[in-house]
Amino acid sequence: MASRPHSSPSVSRPIKALVSRRAIAHNIDVVRKTAPRSKVWAVLKADAYGHGLVRTITDDSPALTHADGIAILETSTAELVRQLGWRLPILLLEGCFDAADLALAARLGVTLTVHHDEQIAMIEAAARFDSPIDVYLKMNTGMNRLGFSAARYRQAHERLVATSKVGTITLMTHFANADRPEGVADQLAVFERGAAGLKGPRSLANSAAILAQADTHADWVRPGIMLYGASPFATRSAAEFDLRPAMELQSELIAVQQLQVGDVVGYGHRYSAERAMRVGVVACGYADGYPRVAPTGTPIAVDAVKTRVIGRVSMDMLTVDLTNVPHAVVGSPVELWGSQVPVDEVAQAAGTVGYELLCALAPRVPVITVD
Repeated sequence: MASRPHSSPSVSRPIKALVSRRAIAHNIDVVRKTAPRSKVWAVLKADAYGHGLVRTITDDSPALTHADGIAILETSTAELVRQLGWRLPILLLEGCFDAADLALAARLGVTLTVHHDEQIAMIEAAARFDSPIDVYLKMNTGMNRLGFSAARYRQAHERLVATSKVGTITLMTHFANADRPEGVADQLAVFERGAAGLKGPRSLANSAAILAQADTHADWVRPGIMLYGASPFATRSAAEFDLRPAMELQSELIAVQQLQVGDVVGYGHRYSAERAMRVGVVACGYADGYPRVAPTGTPIAVDAVKTRVIGRVSMDMLTVDLTNVPHAVVGSPVELWGSQVPVDEVAQAAGTVGYELLCALAPRVPVITVD
């Protein structure tokens, strides 16, 4: 990742995250090539999956040049991005939570997800909007989080049509297993049954469905994790899809220890040296967002050489095996995840997903924007 700092916090501790907006732009282009007939909602919830919504959406950012709209959670976030100058569509993925929320959403001209009767009742009871509000009507096709059942979907649609406060109604669902071998056939069949005869655009595909289920692309796709260069699949890498990591978590060695056979490392003595070896101490720990449960063997790169974490991750430090990095010294650069060490590999070793690691980046870690 080429490093041309957009902002460079002044800190003494060497840990930092580099966020590439051009990588996000590239990944949106991958979406475009994969689903060429669909419009693209760039999903920026959770502060753009930990990458920083403001730095992603500002006027000088190349990240969202080819997006048709953004999908977020809160009306307060919608208000912020409107203030930042975003004029394209905004989709609230969970809709509104109360009447005040609805009034602000209408004023901002955002599109609302509607997934339960109370949200329809809020629209029905609201004062007339300056302009009809567009709606994404969500069907629960088997994930059993949000949405109307297929049996009740038409009734919900009819209620929205009956009020003059609603403009376009897009038919929507969300897939639970687009990243798994069983795929989406069962959920897609439920959706088609519940939406039969209903007119309007459709939005079905998340990142996994975009990449693996071409029959789900429809009118709008909703890429999330793939925008940030991570894979939605446990068995297929981001590189297979030409996705580029948008975040690199970097640090340095702050100490080097020489161990003899039987010497132990860190809290709980989780690692015992089987041979004489050098161990590096890295300025990064679970208080920075690195997973505390990452076991011995978790991949990491020191001075551009892949090696492994050893012992227990501490609050502010972790230890690495320097056996195959004999030239490493205090100050040698370390990549926790990024272009050399995919975040998905770290997540898999820690028994989680790349989504969690990216979203968990701690506020104390300085973030430098690079183009």
